[in-house]
Amino acid sequence: MTTSAPSAGDAERFVLGDPAAPVTVVEFGDLECPYCRAAAPVLRRFVEESDGRVRLVWRHFPLFEVHPHALAAALAAEAAGARGRFWELHDRLLADQDHLTDDDLRAHASALGLDPEDLVGERAERYADAVRADYADGLALEVTGTPTVFVDGVRLRGRITLEALRAAVDAV
Repeated sequence: MTTSAPSAGDAERFVLGDPAAPVTVVEFGDLECPYCRAAAPVLRRFVEESDGRVRLVWRHFPLFEVHPHALAAALAAEAAGARGRFWELHDRLLADQDHLTDDDLRAHASALGLDPEDLVGERAERYADAVRADYADGLALEVTGTPTVFVDGVRLRGRITLEALRAAVDAV
């Protein structure tokens, strides 16, 4: 399985799976959201079992009003992504959502061999435009909560399950 991290201004900068896969699943997610944590292994498995037919695109939708560390986590993930390590940090942050303070983000960075100061504060702020763009795109698509998933542009309703994802792909 390949991952890609196109340029920071690209809406598809973080792709899990074959970037040329014919089916695109887009997740608007929040790294502090327990529902996103629950959906992550389902989405990963779906991509892995698709034989290259499906790719997953992550878009940030930090629910900063209810998740106080979601925005900092999104910026840290962007910073890690600029170094080709988005999915590794994404997975760590979702798995350890009780540890998303700046000090925690520094520790996560160190564990991945990244410069801890690149993932927090002013250095991470340079990625704010990318997070804002994802958030604005989510609002334009009437995203109100996370995870919100689209399969080839069609919103998936209900719980994220393998069966629901398979049915959505079969319907397109």
